[in-house]
Amino acid sequence: MSKNKKCVYFTRHGQTFWNVKDKICGSTDIALTEYGQEQAIALGQKILEEGLQIDEILYSPLIRAADTARHISEITGIPAIEEPRLKEQNFGKYEGTSPRNAPEFQKAKTNFICSYEGGETMLHLCQRIYNLLDDLKERNDGKTYLLVAHNGISRVIESYFHDMTNEEFAKFGIKNCELKKYEWVE
Repeated sequence: MSKNKKCVYFTRHGQTFWNVKDKICGSTDIALTEYGQEQAIALGQKILEEGLQIDEILYSPLIRAADTARHISEITGIPAIEEPRLKEQNFGKYEGTSPRNAPEFQKAKTNFICSYEGGETMLHLCQRIYNLLDDLKERNDGKTYLLVAHNGISRVIESYFHDMTNEEFAKFGIKNCELKKYEWVE
C-alpha cells in the first residue's frame, strides 16, 4: 500500500532593518528593507518558475512577514491569510539587543522554560506552533500551505519534523526568504 505525502512549505521573512543591525527582532514589529522586499519578490518568482503547488499562504501578523507574504501572493496569485500563531517569540529583555549571537542570549535559548523576563517561554512557543502543524496535518482540505514567519518559528518547525538536541534547536536557523519543504507521511 503506497502512502500519500502531504507537505507544508516554510519561509522566513525578507531582510529587516534590525537584521542589518544584527539586533534581536522577536515580537517587535520591524519593517523589511528594500532588499528584503526584493527577496520576497524573488521568492514569489521562484515559486512560479519551479511550479510549486501551493494552495494557500499563512503568515505571521508582524509586518515583516505580512509584507513578505503579500509580495509572494501578488506574484503567484496564491491567496494569503494571517495566522496569529505564526507570530515570532517574544524574547523579553533581549528584544532589540545586539548582537543576535551573543553568548548570553544563545545560552538563554537553551532554557526552554525561561520567559526572558517578560517574554514567552520556548515551551509555550512550541506548543502553539506544534498545535498549528497538528491542525494543518489533520485538515482534509487537500491543500498545501506556505507558512511565512520568522527564524524562531523555523527552529520549532524543524524540531516538529526532525529530532534535535537542545543545542541544535537553539542554534538552528534559516536565511531570509529561504524556502524549506516538510512532508508528513499519512
